[in-house]
Amino acid sequence: MKQLNGTGVALVTPFKPDLSVDEQALCRIVDYCIQGGVDYLVVLGTTGEPVTLTKAEKERVIQTVVAQNAGRLPLVIGLGGNNTMQLVEEVRTANLEPFDAILSVSPYYNKPTQEGIFRHYKAVAEAAPIPVIAYNVPARTGSNVLPETVLRLAAQCPNLVGIKEASGDMAQVKAILTAKPQDFMVVSGDDFTALPTVLEGGAGVISVLGQGLPSEFSKMIRLGLEGRVEEASYWHSTLKEGMELIFREGNPAGIKAIFEMLGLASAAVRLPLVEATPALKSSIRQFMQATARVHA
Repeated sequence: MKQLNGTGVALVTPFKPDLSVDEQALCRIVDYCIQGGVDYLVVLGTTGEPVTLTKAEKERVIQTVVAQNAGRLPLVIGLGGNNTMQLVEEVRTANLEPFDAILSVSPYYNKPTQEGIFRHYKAVAEAAPIPVIAYNVPARTGSNVLPETVLRLAAQCPNLVGIKEASGDMAQVKAILTAKPQDFMVVSGDDFTALPTVLEGGAGVISVLGQGLPSEFSKMIRLGLEGRVEEASYWHSTLKEGMELIFREGNPAGIKAIFEMLGLASAAVRLPLVEATPALKSSIRQFMQATARVHA
């Protein structure tokens, strides 16, 4: 899965003012990310608000990204849920031909035990016709996929090829990196820990801020993978404020405010999320202007 090393971005789903899906804006964002130098695109990850999309809308988002990407970058599809049997059926029947891997969030709300999490991912990995990347984000799911469970999955499920780790706990990340099989990927799912994860031996990041600042974020990760710590750390310091700002009022309200500022898409989100406040938008604008000056 070396094609998924580096910077992946979890694409937003842009909306028109009437909250219908804006395919033209999505095309602009895809091109912006590719031209900015990201390494792969994640479609319908949690940042894409898939829980608020109809089945028909999800299909339109997929078709739009696949067509606009036109084979330029690897693609990952978000398929997750807290009903294992239903998810297994979805994985078996979905058209996954355009995609290189599935990104599957750990079951949310149910709060399964570690054994339940293991069996869930084992069932998904065995059903999937393409590789699966687990996604641990305990702040959202309510349960943590512990390192011992990740390592057990890595050892027993050949089709589960990596984990997107968004616990924000570098001790946990290091525990996985220290004991994992050589070809098992550890990808940061948290912008703040992206560079530290890479410097510890991780494969890269699936980023939110990276789609708003693809050139800068990709450069930081590339430098980190090359072991150029001082230069990479400079970019981490430059981007750190943005990492905080875009999550201040929830994701993807913050990153959509960046796209509005860039003229690529509106800042609209669907309820129960609400659009970023004017105060936050002002702070984001100041950060983007300062970053542009640094980049210049």
